[in-house]
Amino acid sequence: MRAERVARAAFAVAVALGVVSATAKAQRTISGGRGDLRWEARNTVIGQTPTSDVLAPFNRVGGGDALYKPTADKAGVVALIMRSPAGTFICSGSLLADGRSIATAAHCVSSGAGSANPVRTTAFFFNGDADIRTPFQSGGTEIDVSNYFVHPNYTGEVIDQNDIAVLRLSTAAPASAIRYSLFTPVALTGTEFNVAGYGTRSTVGGARGRTPPFGAQTGFLREGANRYDYAWGDSRFRGFFTEVLDGENFFGTADIESSYVSDFDNGLRAQDKSRRLANALGLGPIGNLNFTDTGLGAREVGISGGDSGGPGFVNGRLASINSYGLTFGPDFGDFGGGFNSGWGEFSGYVPVYIHAGFINASMVPEPSTYVLFGTGLVVMGFIARRRRIS
Repeated sequence: MRAERVARAAFAVAVALGVVSATAKAQRTISGGRGDLRWEARNTVIGQTPTSDVLAPFNRVGGGDALYKPTADKAGVVALIMRSPAGTFICSGSLLADGRSIATAAHCVSSGAGSANPVRTTAFFFNGDADIRTPFQSGGTEIDVSNYFVHPNYTGEVIDQNDIAVLRLSTAAPASAIRYSLFTPVALTGTEFNVAGYGTRSTVGGARGRTPPFGAQTGFLREGANRYDYAWGDSRFRGFFTEVLDGENFFGTADIESSYVSDFDNGLRAQDKSRRLANALGLGPIGNLNFTDTGLGAREVGISGGDSGGPGFVNGRLASINSYGLTFGPDFGDFGGGFNSGWGEFSGYVPVYIHAGFINASMVPEPSTYVLFGTGLVVMGFIARRRRIS
């Protein structure tokens, strides 16, 4: 029975959504569990080595290892700034083929139920010095978002394969901005990808993630590599994560079968979370037989807060949307022992192949199958799920 498997596994889990800045701030925490397994959800590109220079005064200059600075093909990756009377918040996004639409995470603009809680959202296009804090210094192109399309099945839960939205720009993106087509093969397991975002960086690297010393502000585009290890609905797990008991699957009520994860490896088996977790399901040595990847070397990264909504690319095409961070604790390879986007933690992604229809329909003016939301509305309850930019 499921409860018996949970008892044998006996691990703790913390989950995080990523719309944050470097500023420490109390956050709404969501928790739950089943049997002996408890989980905690809260709001929270980290590289092997620093993605930020701690010596840069107030991080007005980005710094960090040049390995993670964006290449020219990232000119269509945008910073999304949401402004409201309650604060200013950041996410990341990608320009789609029509040149008027941005793909991002639904949780950046919605609390769920397929509806948007819009604020004034501005997309920042920038193709200059990677050490300029893009949304807050001149040199880029700013375009306001005019409409929001939130996936109708998005629940607002932390792990939800429908955590995707398309934002309509008020005018066309600059010609210098790259337009991205979709990568839609019906499986991603084992595929290497490139990931990017404007989120919180690290002054140390994977060993400490985003833990102090703080100062690594959001707003500097960084990129790296990883591999999609598996989705929660992988048939080898025999429904462990997707089985519904008392109306809920392992993580809640949202659809999670096609929610993919990558672990943040450092070359050691001890931090190979994908392998260790799969071995712990009470179904035999699944991990040892199938998931023995210990990383891609110096370019391997994990995502952090503010990277939410950013892209995962395969062969230059958009394959996934950055969605959440996840840890199962030190017993499963979390190097730092706590949620800090460091080695031994998961990053979670929404694959675009299951949403190609939604994305393509959202790029057509006034689609009848999705609700259209205008800007200028009052900010509602999603504010509690964001962290303020310093």
